[in-house]
Amino acid sequence: MSTVVEALSELLNFPETIEKFVLSSSRPNDGDHHHRRSTFPADILDTPKEYVFYMDVPGLSKSDIQVTVEEENTLVIKSNAKRKREDGEEEGCKYVRLERRPYQKLTRKFRLPENCNLSAITAKCENGVLTVVVEKLPPPPKAKTVEVTIS
Repeated sequence: MSTVVEALSELLNFPETIEKFVLSSSRPNDGDHHHRRSTFPADILDTPKEYVFYMDVPGLSKSDIQVTVEEENTLVIKSNAKRKREDGEEEGCKYVRLERRPYQKLTRKFRLPENCNLSAITAKCENGVLTVVVEKLPPPPKAKTVEVTIS
């Protein structure tokens, strides 16, 4: 995967900070629709002070989503939400057609750059959009050059 990312980075001339986001996520398992694993689409915004992740999570509430950091620098977003009964749906009824297939398990992982403040990550879920904000650490101070006179 890293060879593909390097080739694309050179080809498209991505800035170095964007190149550091090596996106690895689960892919849907097309063979088994009952235990299907999916990912949610994501936009990543790189601002001077933070990274902002926007993910579409239609039909999920904040209690359905788990945001964690694993292995020191991997942001992990998961959901194990299941289809809930619709309002007005009675016991004993069955669907004749189901086209709005719910996500059974959602997982998305992002490798974060080293300049992230892992203790200052926030997340909110509003109107079907999950927003995760990862603050950047201030850049390290530049080394001073001290000229020493030779005697």
